[in-house]
Amino acid sequence: MSRSHSAAQALQLARELACEFATRAAAADAHAQLPAADVAALRSAGFFALSVPRALGGSGLPMAACLAVQIELAQGSAATAMVLGMPLHIFGSASEHCPWLPNAFENLCQLAADGALVNAVASEPEMGSPSRGGLPQSTLHAHTAGGYTLNGLKTWTTGGRHLTHMLVRVRHAEVPAIALVETARAGVEWDETWGNALSLRASDSHDVRFNNVHLPAENLIQPDCSAPGAPPNAWFPVMMAAVYLGSALAARNAVIQFALERTPTALGAPIATLPKIQRQIGALDVRLMSARTLLEAVVEKWDGSAAAQRALYPRIVAAKYLVSEVANEVTDAALRIAGGTSITRTLPLERHFRDVRAGLMQPPSGDTALELIGRSALAEGGATASPPRAG
Repeated sequence: MSRSHSAAQALQLARELACEFATRAAAADAHAQLPAADVAALRSAGFFALSVPRALGGSGLPMAACLAVQIELAQGSAATAMVLGMPLHIFGSASEHCPWLPNAFENLCQLAADGALVNAVASEPEMGSPSRGGLPQSTLHAHTAGGYTLNGLKTWTTGGRHLTHMLVRVRHAEVPAIALVETARAGVEWDETWGNALSLRASDSHDVRFNNVHLPAENLIQPDCSAPGAPPNAWFPVMMAAVYLGSALAARNAVIQFALERTPTALGAPIATLPKIQRQIGALDVRLMSARTLLEAVVEKWDGSAAAQRALYPRIVAAKYLVSEVANEVTDAALRIAGGTSITRTLPLERHFRDVRAGLMQPPSGDTALELIGRSALAEGGATASPPRAG
């Protein structure tokens, strides 16, 4: 069922899918449930393999093309775009620097090309995000009958029951490792904890439990992922930034439509005719233009090389940080422009406002992001500074 797309074809299809997803997004958010129809549409379009190399059945799209697709899809449904962002970043990053054992990459790529929905599952209640370090509490032990037994609890498993495969970060021989788990295996159980989340309620980012899940030996695809010096996954912050940028653009478009249609009797004309409203919307556009321009400019230079990682990863983190901040500012301002109606579900603005809040927590974020950006600037400054004068 593999479908290969050029960048232009994928972008056009993403625009069509975004329109379709938008018709279901409000109800999906209200019911806190990822629409099966959205997942089926992404699978039918071959989007789960957009970043899989062409030689292995995918479209082989570069980061910039996947970014454009994500921005479009998120304008239709940020939650659904978040689900797609997971396989995009996993296969995009692995295509540049595969962290898995031989044959594992090819096998996983073929699964995605055949319609599998894959996500990496790492966060835990006690450990939090693995980006800050720590050894998983989920354990993988050798089974007496061969293979392994997995036990543990993972949080924020975006995609939930719609996932077909999970790359689970585990403790194996007292080091972090990665095990491939098919979600249909006995012992995989879901705790539907995400329904009352503030953001992205329809992403099905539930908890998943592993109760004596038996895995064959070949499912241990990365026996030790604690080795220092591993290149950062730049695809993750880019695909996540795209979700929040797309949601902010959707809020911008919605408030513009509201301003064009809202005609108070006292005014006798749409509020879009008021200079105050024009200035406020102009301010939104300036902020969105700046964030989008930075993100796209940095990503356009990315080629996955070691040189790009050294030079561009801090700038990618900076772009993700700026996009998250701007998305929050823009959706807040959109609420203020639309007034009281904006805090009801009559308009989608309150949903966009909630959804982009997740960007403030998703790594690299906050102080961690600023520290990384600052260290890069200081290192660059030290390398280019003039030596002190003698005497």
